[in-house]
Amino acid sequence: MTGKQGERARRRLSTEERREQLLSVGARLFSESPYDDVWIEQVAEIAGVSRGLLYHYFPTKRDFFAAVVERESGRMLRMTAAVPGVPVREQLGAGLDTFLGYVQEHAHGFRAFHRADAAGDQAVRQVYRRALAAQERQIMQALAADPELGRSAEDRPELRVAVRGWLAFTTAVCLEWLRGADLTREQVRDLCARALLGAITP
Repeated sequence: MTGKQGERARRRLSTEERREQLLSVGARLFSESPYDDVWIEQVAEIAGVSRGLLYHYFPTKRDFFAAVVERESGRMLRMTAAVPGVPVREQLGAGLDTFLGYVQEHAHGFRAFHRADAAGDQAVRQVYRRALAAQERQIMQALAADPELGRSAEDRPELRVAVRGWLAFTTAVCLEWLRGADLTREQVRDLCARALLGAITP
């Protein structure tokens, strides 16, 4: 190992870098195994830190998994934020393409996020459901701001149910795609886009 390599290896991670490292390890483990089968000691061992340090960042496994779910939720919300004033149908394809790029690049995090609903811990499930509700609100706000739909989006109570169903549909399609479904990214994008457009068209 060269001197520079040794310096990099010995460099202490900042608090934020260490937290991100731990969450990345957790996302991988939670994506591969049910919540009850993941042990916090595994995370510490893989990350090369003491259990005490991990517990310093996350006092309980519940806190740790909740942080994994919240991190992925924040990423998804940023990725799928709509441009105000632009018709949804005009930005849907590009928005979904960006989202599918995230799904590919952060497959462990995406899977871990959606495993949260199956967790036996009610507090973890509540974190997941709050995250889904935030996604739903973001889409509803984009539809309400759509110049083609105008306020009609707010006057159509069935639209919220359709959006909720579309989120479940898109999740199922993406999980199947990650499992190896014989679909290209473009096919997945177009499938999800058609489903939403069909749901919001009066």
